[in-house]
Amino acid sequence: MTTTNTILRRGSRGNDVRLLQSLLNQKVPPSRMPNGRRLVEDGDFGPNTETAVRTFQQLNRLTVDGVVGRQTWTALGVQYTGPGGQPPAPVPPSNVTGAPWMAVAQQEIGQSEISGSQHNPRIIEYHSTTTLRASSDETAWCSSFVNWCLRQVGISGTNSAAAASWLNWGQSSTAKTGAITVVYDPQHPPTTSGNHVAFLVQVTGAHYVLLGGNQSNQVRVSNYSKSRWQLKGYRWPR
Repeated sequence: MTTTNTILRRGSRGNDVRLLQSLLNQKVPPSRMPNGRRLVEDGDFGPNTETAVRTFQQLNRLTVDGVVGRQTWTALGVQYTGPGGQPPAPVPPSNVTGAPWMAVAQQEIGQSEISGSQHNPRIIEYHSTTTLRASSDETAWCSSFVNWCLRQVGISGTNSAAAASWLNWGQSSTAKTGAITVVYDPQHPPTTSGNHVAFLVQVTGAHYVLLGGNQSNQVRVSNYSKSRWQLKGYRWPR
């Protein structure tokens, strides 16, 4: 497999940009290319290359930012070996026994907030399953996402936008794939409460691996370090 340790963005130049342009020419339909034409593979990350990157990210349900980092390289079939945090967390199987909501959640991977005044309608749909019914994708939406996923398989959630609401829902669970997991960050909370709720993928020696919403402003699988995040509980439908 081709590897790279470079993050690319507008203004980048060199052989990695040529590789990027070649892959975009292969994977983005010509009709979706700028001006309906293939990119010139000149190693110069200009406006046309950025537009093609954004199109590719949109087609693959990635964060649309025009920056080629780990997620975009991986989607292009290139192994990213450079900086950028923990190695990518494992993607859960789509047919977890007894946890059909995991297949629903996995299909949502890549849904992300839209910067500016616009809002992702899918995230607003997640919000519609709570009594808060927020109208902004910048309102904390981890609990909305869990409520929405469960509703898709006929299970009633807490109907609350508060992550901590899940601690009184269902029944206590062991650390098994699909468990609704509440963790707490006492020092650098992503929300005013510091609580976060998502679905458990697995537990490693150092991390809780969670599939959830509002993780780096998107639906994704993320590693939550045990040195930073405190486990509050695992829950399961009754």
